[in-house]
Amino acid sequence: MLLLLVVCLGAASLGVGAMGFGPDLLLELANQPPGSMVHRVFFDIRLPRTLTAILVGAALGASGLIFQSISRNALGSPDIIGFTTGAATGAIVQIVLFSPSALGVAVAAIVGGLVTALVVYGLSVRDGSVAGYRLILVGIGIGAILSAVNGLLLVKGDLDNAVVANLWLAGSLDARNWGHVIPVGLGCLVLMPVLVLLASRLQLMEMGDDTARQLGVRVEAVRLTMVLCAVALAGLATGAAGPVAFIALAAPQLVVRLLPSGRLPVIGAAAMGALLMVVTDLLSRLFPLEVMLPIGRMTGVIGGIYLIWLLGRVRGI
Repeated sequence: MLLLLVVCLGAASLGVGAMGFGPDLLLELANQPPGSMVHRVFFDIRLPRTLTAILVGAALGASGLIFQSISRNALGSPDIIGFTTGAATGAIVQIVLFSPSALGVAVAAIVGGLVTALVVYGLSVRDGSVAGYRLILVGIGIGAILSAVNGLLLVKGDLDNAVVANLWLAGSLDARNWGHVIPVGLGCLVLMPVLVLLASRLQLMEMGDDTARQLGVRVEAVRLTMVLCAVALAGLATGAAGPVAFIALAAPQLVVRLLPSGRLPVIGAAAMGALLMVVTDLLSRLFPLEVMLPIGRMTGVIGGIYLIWLLGRVRGI
């Protein structure tokens, strides 16, 4: 059901813009020669943007599910515990000091996110195990430090590159191309199956590390593998669209409430993340007064409202 909604809304997204496409899109493309304006708008602008939205949302949704499961806390998403901020730090260093190329930014975001994750994970270990609340508190602290570092880089960097980095920090799907689609697409293709395969073991760990060990789960190895995969997905998503709040936080909670099941819903969370991202992109493009808001700002506002609601409803956070 979620996947069908993603496909339908993704198709609708392809038709939104100054050059509208109707239901007869395929016929319209077939009647136009390669290299025509219609072909360029569809294949070079609309399709990469929509695919980026779907893949970024899927990566963030799955990443958020893993972190919430590991921390056993509804606030345990990469944008709350600093991993997305770390990915942004890596991307800003790449943009300000080197080049704003899509591949370079994606690689730098992954490296930044992984380094941040290792630091947070290392500081969270106590007596050989990681407590969820400690992981969140350490992540929030590291994220605050990295936010200050990001601001310093923007102030001290080259003005032109700093402007590019500042626009990137707003989170946007504007001017996405195949250079943005391919890295996050390959990341989802490689890492999602790993998360699906290890999901049952991670679910056993939710009963407690000691219980999971008695059931034969290599707790620390599974946890570290899942953290690295989830951080890589969050880093790739950040590299493709900039820091996008709310998706990783809300998608796992929504899919658990709407589609309850006995398994850890990795695919469901990914589909919900993709759906939220496509819907938010459509809303940002259909905003009245002819103002196209950056998607990161849209999700930030929605995420803030959702977070207040979550804090009001959930006990034990």
